[in-house]
Amino acid sequence: MLDRLAVTPAQYRRVAYITLASLTIIVLTGAAVRLTDSGLGCENWPKCGGTPLPPLSSHALIEFGNRAVSGIVGVVTVIAAVLAFTRRPYRRDLAILALLLPLGVVAQAVLGGFTVLNHLAPGFVMAHFGLSLLILVAAFALAWKSTSEPGTRPRSTDRGAVWSVRGLLPLGALTIFAGTAATAAGPHSGGFTGQIVHRLHFKGAATLEWTIHQHATIAAIFGVAVIGVWYLQRRRGASAQELEPLTVLGVLLAAQGLVGSVQYELKLPSEMVWVHVSLATFTWLTTLWVVAAAGRLAPRAVEVPAGERNAASRELELAGRVD
Repeated sequence: MLDRLAVTPAQYRRVAYITLASLTIIVLTGAAVRLTDSGLGCENWPKCGGTPLPPLSSHALIEFGNRAVSGIVGVVTVIAAVLAFTRRPYRRDLAILALLLPLGVVAQAVLGGFTVLNHLAPGFVMAHFGLSLLILVAAFALAWKSTSEPGTRPRSTDRGAVWSVRGLLPLGALTIFAGTAATAAGPHSGGFTGQIVHRLHFKGAATLEWTIHQHATIAAIFGVAVIGVWYLQRRRGASAQELEPLTVLGVLLAAQGLVGSVQYELKLPSEMVWVHVSLATFTWLTTLWVVAAAGRLAPRAVEVPAGERNAASRELELAGRVD
């Protein structure tokens, strides 16, 4: 049976990218659920209102629709996992990454259930989004690795350049985490009128302003770091394949800054917040692309002491005379 499901590397590459796209879409639809105040459209889980089908209300239909889309995405990840084992030639690294995806979707479903049962408590909502980004790391790695065979990508010997690029990853993650905190303190709780949903309130009435300013500061540092790394890479003769994702990341961050400023001045309209969250998701994927394009480091050359080199040379010379 597995032979009948065998796929070529090119076919599996398409499967991997479809899986990455589907997991990205579910992040965007999940944000839409919250920003349409439909997070508690189904106040229990896994059923909706105590029945398998949702009540005929817009909030319930939106929330239930997102759950249905999540189910479809789950099926896609299972297919990707199965085909990773039938890919010819078989690659263990792809199989491990592919297995992480359905496990991640299951974990998301369980965490989503707890999030609903805890009435969209900010910590659960932030964890829910954070787990989505971790799943995207595995999905991106699967898609990226499926585009080439092991050992075919050149390794870099410029350790400074590679590590400067890798340093952008935790900075990008911190920027997005600060953004989720700002959203958790903002007006879009995910619940509709009459529902009680707690918000981040650790600084009282000043919490929203404080988190927004911290997020903006960290994002600005991230943007400056990206410009600095881009300049460093160019000075060190980086290829177009290495500079392209850095350029895209810089453009996305500029767009994010513009959208963030506009939404702040407009008092955080839900449509603008959704655009901001969507751009954050693509910014995260682009950050992963930047790190992947920088490549892996070549092993350090082992320096042999001069005395040992001379001794080895004499032994080889004597061996040659004996022969």
